Amino acid sequence: MSAYGAITSTRKQVETLPSTFWRLKPRNRTLDAAGGYLTIHHVTLESAREIPGLISYLHFVFTQELERGSTYPQEILPDETYTVDAFEAYYFAADVLVAVLCSSSAPSDDFANGAVVELSLEQARKERSWEDSIAGCYYVKPNYPGRSSHICNAGFLVPPIMRAKGIGLALGQSYLHYGPRLGYEASVFNLVYVNNVASVRIWESLGFEKAGRIPRAGRLKKVDGSPGEEYVDAWVFYRRFDSDADTNSPLATRP
Repeated sequence: MSAYGAITSTRKQVETLPSTFWRLKPRNRTLDAAGGYLTIHHVTLESAREIPGLISYLHFVFTQELERGSTYPQEILPDETYTVDAFEAYYFAADVLVAVLCSSSAPSDDFANGAVVELSLEQARKERSWEDSIAGCYYVKPNYPGRSSHICNAGFLVPPIMRAKGIGLALGQSYLHYGPRLGYEASVFNLVYVNNVASVRIWESLGFEKAGRIPRAGRLKKVDGSPGEEYVDAWVFYRRFDSDADTNSPLATRP
């Protein structure tokens, strides 16, 4: 639900998009990138429900993120429970991309980001636990209704145990690949809190423009873990997707 009510896209329905390959560039070079690459898989609510335990795990991670109270605007009050139904309605309203941290060695150096991989999410997982295999995810859905539904919004989630491996950047790069292939022309992020330094750096590095700054946009828990809350400004980021993206172009494949 948004200020416009429930937003339904008027874009053409897109079939499930191919899974793709993305290299990692860890911020901390002393950390093991655990295989050095991700595969990213396009799912919807219907297909995610067919994978036992996936939605439950993502709901758990997202609930933890809301309880930390420093990145998303939703608030879980002391007497409330953030239900799976509420999570599905919000996070799975349209398309979701799920990243799996690969356990095998990376392909050769000439294997490019965005190359198609012939792997399902479950095949990429290789019977590992969700905690060991899910690197992150993001939703993609219209930011506005009707005549402006060609502009999308996305919400990114990386489990704490997967951070500082370069996963956020890889997810952002893949968003520039998948966004136009899902039928959108541009992206808007409504609230990127200014103290979320990692996210700000990622979007700036990927060519997003700061379209505006909203004063006191969020009443957030303090990022240093000290008691209390504080009001924090937020950036609005915008980027038009590459107009020459050819959604039908052949991509390299890997069996």
